[in-house]
Amino acid sequence: MFLAVDPPPDAVADLDRALVPLRDAPGAPCWTPPSRWHVTLLFLGDVPAASLAPFSAAVAPAVTGAPPMSLQLSGAGRFGSRRRPTVCWAGLAGDVAELTALAVRLVAAAHAVDLPVADRPFRAHLTLGRWRAGRDADGDLLDRLTGHRGPVWPVTEVVLWRSHLGPEPRYERVTGWPVG
Repeated sequence: MFLAVDPPPDAVADLDRALVPLRDAPGAPCWTPPSRWHVTLLFLGDVPAASLAPFSAAVAPAVTGAPPMSLQLSGAGRFGSRRRPTVCWAGLAGDVAELTALAVRLVAAAHAVDLPVADRPFRAHLTLGRWRAGRDADGDLLDRLTGHRGPVWPVTEVVLWRSHLGPEPRYERVTGWPVG
């Protein structure tokens, strides 16, 4: 399971169009389908059924107490080195400080109900794809998106998603909370 902010269809479509010239480029990553693009605020892994209601109750005030926010998909980059990149991502502009503060409050909500979470700082991004180990990888490919600026969009909701992995991975919406 994970908590995320989902960009609206126009922002997704704009970024998808910007990626067209990169999709089949040599050294490109394995691209994530646009239907699965989101900004992860907190990754939880498996959440026991008994913890779901207390977690939801802890998350609600963290999200509804957040100030109004606007974001923009902006630029791109990679995790990993230039020679061995692992993840390619789109960056965010706008109310990133407020989004980061929300992510910190969500971690606190998870801790309040004894759910384990990774101990790493939040880095606002949208994962576009992953490079597979042992395959050619062009770590400079996303430099072509340095100047990309998508439409500005309001953050209206934080959604709790359940991941279903396998040959055809998909996400199932569990619940959501309005922002602000």
